[in-house]
Amino acid sequence: MRAVRLRIVYATLTGLVLAGLVHIMAVLAIPRLAETDAVTRAKTSENLDHPQAVYALATGDAPAPQEVWLPIPDPAVAVGVCAFDLSDGPMRVSARTGNLALSLAAHGRQGAFYAVTDQAAVRGALDLVILTRAQYDQALADDDENEPSRDVRIVAPEGQGFVVVRVIAGLPSQREAANAAVRAVSCTTDAPDDEPRKPGGR
Repeated sequence: MRAVRLRIVYATLTGLVLAGLVHIMAVLAIPRLAETDAVTRAKTSENLDHPQAVYALATGDAPAPQEVWLPIPDPAVAVGVCAFDLSDGPMRVSARTGNLALSLAAHGRQGAFYAVTDQAAVRGALDLVILTRAQYDQALADDDENEPSRDVRIVAPEGQGFVVVRVIAGLPSQREAANAAVRAVSCTTDAPDDEPRKPGGR
């Protein structure tokens, strides 16, 4: 009788352990399997040469959107996204800085891996270039020693992702300018010198 009870306890414990492992694996796999994860949602911007608006600030008769797919911690921040696919080449995000605070944050499926603000701008220009390790090494090899690059180069941990552009409107009168500043950012794929530069990540 005791042996039977031990078998039942053993079988129960084994089942609980297996169920726990399956649950943990399912939770960890959700970001990769979800069809509506952030990287997948951002892919709609791949063919654009500017950020796709995710959150535009209310101006006059234009209300702010009721639903967005990225967290918006501050309703005074205009937000846009540029998707990238590094198999097409390095992704270049270029912004002209002005009176409004601007930031760029690079994301992959595992979350953000780099962020920079307009404080890093050189002569009013901020160029963030996202590359694979091989592309980064090639860019270094191609650099002109007499004219060092002013690009902010970042090696991405994976080949696909997106860049979030945020512009802060400190005053209600700056909201329209913040929306325009997001749209004015350029998102292009750096093609070889003998090929035209392509918009977005495609």
